[in-house]
Amino acid sequence: MAHKITLPLIFLAIIICLTGTQAAKRVTGYIKKSCATVTYPSLCEQSLSPYAKTIQTSPAQLARTALTVSLQRSLSTQAYLNKLKRFKGLKPRERSAIGDCLEEVSDSLDRVSKSIQELKNCDRVKGQEFIWHMSNVQTWVSSALTDENTCMDGFGGKTMEGKIKTSVRAQITSVAHVTSNALALVNSFAQKH
Repeated sequence: MAHKITLPLIFLAIIICLTGTQAAKRVTGYIKKSCATVTYPSLCEQSLSPYAKTIQTSPAQLARTALTVSLQRSLSTQAYLNKLKRFKGLKPRERSAIGDCLEEVSDSLDRVSKSIQELKNCDRVKGQEFIWHMSNVQTWVSSALTDENTCMDGFGGKTMEGKIKTSVRAQITSVAHVTSNALALVNSFAQKH
């Protein structure tokens, strides 16, 4: 009698596993396809795949998640720059450039944060109102990307070459790349709506 009950349960478990696997493949396929259109596709896939359950196949959720990844990366970079600014061995010009960079990253954080909130408004509106909210998001994310790129301006010239500039550039490049990807996904969402 036990064998009669166990066999159907085993088949049910296999069906559930296969269905779950197919759904997961569909979602990861959606993320991969969406990321193929951005400037940094492998970074896009790598940074968004952990959120596949949240994203599903929603262009709006994909854009929101990409902005959230940008925000998280910006917060991490801000913390890094704050720590670096307190380093005792900095030259005055390096300390000044890091301070300027911190301001740019803070501005970027503010704009990305506003964009996430504004994108939520897009879920509740249509037509011209959607276009208005989406235009705000696109403008703020684009400005955030400009802020991130402007950060490195203070490190120009041969006297600024070295480990500090290299480490700051690595942090800023990482943020700028995920923000660039987020902007591309936001633009894609705007076109589909």
